[in-house]
Amino acid sequence: NSGVMSLLRPLLLDVVPTIQQTAALALGRLANYNDDLAEAVVKGDILPQLVCSLSEQNRFYKKAAAFVLRAVGKHSPQLAQAIVHCGALEMLVICLEDFDPGVKEAASWALGYIARHNSELSQAVVDAGAVPLLVLCIQEPEIALKRIAASTLSDISKHSPELAQTVVDAGAIAHLAQMILNPDAKLKRQVLSALSQIAKHSVDLAELVVEAEIFPVVLTCLKDSDEYVKKNGATLIREIAKHTPELSQLIVNAGGVAAVIDCIGSCRGTVRLPGIMMLGYVAAHSENLSMAVIVSKGIPPLCACLIEESEDHIKAAAAWALGQVGRHTPEHARAVAVANVLPTLLAMYMDTRSSEDLQMKASIFTKRALKNILQKCTYLPALEPLLHDAPPNIMKHIVGQFSKVLPHDSKARRLFVTTGGLKKVQEIKAEPGSLLQEYINTINNCYPEEIVR
Repeated sequence: NSGVMSLLRPLLLDVVPTIQQTAALALGRLANYNDDLAEAVVKGDILPQLVCSLSEQNRFYKKAAAFVLRAVGKHSPQLAQAIVHCGALEMLVICLEDFDPGVKEAASWALGYIARHNSELSQAVVDAGAVPLLVLCIQEPEIALKRIAASTLSDISKHSPELAQTVVDAGAIAHLAQMILNPDAKLKRQVLSALSQIAKHSVDLAELVVEAEIFPVVLTCLKDSDEYVKKNGATLIREIAKHTPELSQLIVNAGGVAAVIDCIGSCRGTVRLPGIMMLGYVAAHSENLSMAVIVSKGIPPLCACLIEESEDHIKAAAAWALGQVGRHTPEHARAVAVANVLPTLLAMYMDTRSSEDLQMKASIFTKRALKNILQKCTYLPALEPLLHDAPPNIMKHIVGQFSKVLPHDSKARRLFVTTGGLKKVQEIKAEPGSLLQEYINTINNCYPEEIVR
């Protein structure tokens, strides 16, 4: 407000190097504060000046100038685009070859902040020739430089298969995979994130990541003391598992399902989310893979997530995953039903108190999960308690299962009368001619008329 910006600009060209650096640092800190100030730096024509002097000044100035570019570029795609326009990318890429690791780090950081916004900006960073140099940076001895370079490669890879392929072609996977065991937690977070962003796009890219022999090494990350290392490790496994049954099978063979189940059991909150999703993806592929989740005792921790977690999206993910486990055969559905999941799912579905948007999403997932399990579940003791609470759209699936089992099972028929199930069925109001009415008629036909009466 006091007009400092216009006073700082001429200082960038001062004859005293320290004044130049300090002026750049001041501008960077102002631009970092919010997007209005960053906008003011762009409007004040300060960027071309910085870029101009990037090539000839000393390392302290280069670091300060790269800091300003990063501070401006982080706020929005438009501001990042302004940096690209003034020719800064080429200069930043030259800084990646500087022999001072601090300059490389500052340049890498600025490039990452530009690339993270969208695929066009990311492509501009690639076209400027940054990727091979970033891959060299992750091989440098300085941990801080490795972290930032890995993070920037992650930001470049995330937007599209083509951008990820560029990172792969530069040989990044092998170097990233070697660092999974690095003792530095912050570096591990970035490395796992970069590998996930590569693996998520396609089967081919996921296979390339797997071929770098990340299993079983990556499973140690699930036991890490750092929550983000755990989360990013589980995310990487999830991104590989989702593609094909073969990749999921490979993870099962490496002990990945058991490791993820342990991880879900040992943490709380959003750290659980990628692990929950991963179990759902594995179970969705085939009966055998779903059975692997059941045998590895995956159902109890998923149920625990339904009960313990307060956030709707975590509950919805757990519901979805349980639905994927239970949807294959009566045996799968029984394994889920025996864990007493169905009443919890029904209560979640009926709980209209949750927020509107999440209620929509959560209730869609929960309803689908209920339907998936109910349509296969022939284990009647788990179904019976639901007869008393279910809304009509769920009720038809429950009554439908009874109508399939009761005609062929005399013991179940007797139990159904003594527990009050048959009485409850008589109380259901069904539209004449509806599917529900047909199911009720089928059940009633199993009994002598005086019992029904």
